[in-house]
Amino acid sequence: MSAEKVYLRGDVLAEPLFNQWYAWSSLIPPATSAMFIANSHLKIMQSFVSAPEVHAAALRNPAMRGGPFIAYDTSRVKDVKALMEKTIKDQAHILEFAAALQRLSEMVVNEGDGSSLEPLYERVPDILKGYVELVYDLNNHPSIRFIEGLLYESPYYSPSSQSISLSRGGIDERPFVLSTPQLMDKEHVLLSVPFNSREVDAFFKMKSEPQSLGYARELLGGQECDEALFSSFFTPEAPRQSEKYTGDGVRVRYFGHAAVLIETREVSIMLDPLISYENNSGIGRYSYADLPETIDYVLLTHNHQDHCVFETLLQLRHKIKNIIVPKNNGGGLADPSLKLILRQVGFPRVGEIDEMESIEIEGGMLMGLPFLGEHADLNIRTKIAHLISLKGKSILCAADSNNIEPRLYEHIYRVIGEVDVLFLGMECDGGPLSWLYGPLLTKPLARKHDQSRRLNGSDCRKGMRIIDCLRPRRAYVYAMGQEPWLTYLTSICYTEESQPIIESNKLVAECRSRGIESERLFGYKEIMI
Repeated sequence: MSAEKVYLRGDVLAEPLFNQWYAWSSLIPPATSAMFIANSHLKIMQSFVSAPEVHAAALRNPAMRGGPFIAYDTSRVKDVKALMEKTIKDQAHILEFAAALQRLSEMVVNEGDGSSLEPLYERVPDILKGYVELVYDLNNHPSIRFIEGLLYESPYYSPSSQSISLSRGGIDERPFVLSTPQLMDKEHVLLSVPFNSREVDAFFKMKSEPQSLGYARELLGGQECDEALFSSFFTPEAPRQSEKYTGDGVRVRYFGHAAVLIETREVSIMLDPLISYENNSGIGRYSYADLPETIDYVLLTHNHQDHCVFETLLQLRHKIKNIIVPKNNGGGLADPSLKLILRQVGFPRVGEIDEMESIEIEGGMLMGLPFLGEHADLNIRTKIAHLISLKGKSILCAADSNNIEPRLYEHIYRVIGEVDVLFLGMECDGGPLSWLYGPLLTKPLARKHDQSRRLNGSDCRKGMRIIDCLRPRRAYVYAMGQEPWLTYLTSICYTEESQPIIESNKLVAECRSRGIESERLFGYKEIMI
């Protein structure tokens, strides 16, 4: 094989997989991954095998794109059936874990009447013994706490189920990944290594540090693949390089959705990285080539699939010095520790920040601020807004905050004062609770309750109350999922009649009428402060 030095192309898709399903944060912890295999993956595949034409018909309706429908035609029924049977066989112990969890949940709810839970330990399914604690809250509501750190050392955490699928094209249009598994074909090469493998870092370093094809091939560990296809992932042409920011102020670059890069001469900070591949579709964007050589801090607001994106994070791991995530109490089925998740997939320096806690950085400070909503009334601690103070300027990235209690921002204002720049999410429709958390539910939820509990952010009225309180000089609407390279994660396809568009248009107009610089961001933007 040629010793010529080559670069990994900027349009090569690198999709992390778990049992051939797109890997996101709920597919790493043993408890949540077991529930998704049993209550989502297998059920969707069984439905497709039984009635593939129903799936095809549903997906012809754009409104059904985010539903539990596999985006393959009937010619792939045999392949989906084979994956389903393989999953049942290979993940038998995981399915047993999920069934035991269901039984334990029913027992605890039915028999936890306020008296001691100690007698129930004898009846905990054997597969769960030693991995759970039975607890009450102060209102005598019983629940299960998972000993997460120990579960990662158990047979129920299997990095061998992890892999990375490589393909060409850098395309924006991709099937909604939470309902469609990755079926391997002649257009894909599978990198069968766990996410925490150092080979992953070495491979993605080739975007900026050329190596030989032989070196790249060795990273596959001798796996069979189409040599011509594999070679097409590389090019001898050096990619464009982003120059380090050396100005005196603060440069902010919007990369799409909630991905914001904040730089001074001394430090670089990136929030919720989700980066587009190189693409010549005509829609302006930043890509991986526009990132600095080193990212000092990555800040994550919460662990939903469009904010904690392994597809991007794994490709950036060799660049990232520190990741800061929301503080988490740990042990809840719906709210696993994001710190433990990231450490398991190979990030060595993961720190937590609590509400109103600050971290000193060169030239300023990071502070975590509380935000409400967007989690369907579940008791989720893994969520936080980030206030970045640099060179005397303050930038608040409020993520998907739903301002359901304006007094919160009055209290915050008394601590932080006015902010210079506000980034606010306004996806004010949101899916129902079951859209994201359904596979974790251990008892049926009435439809009217499900529909009333939304994964939504602020509308204009709520958003303006934040602005009235914090008095930003600039207010940008972001995290709307509008960019076409986002739909594979969000399934969002807005029109001018969509409520989030109407509401965000109103907020932008109201801000401008008050002399506040404002716009709804799309694609990319550079802001100098």
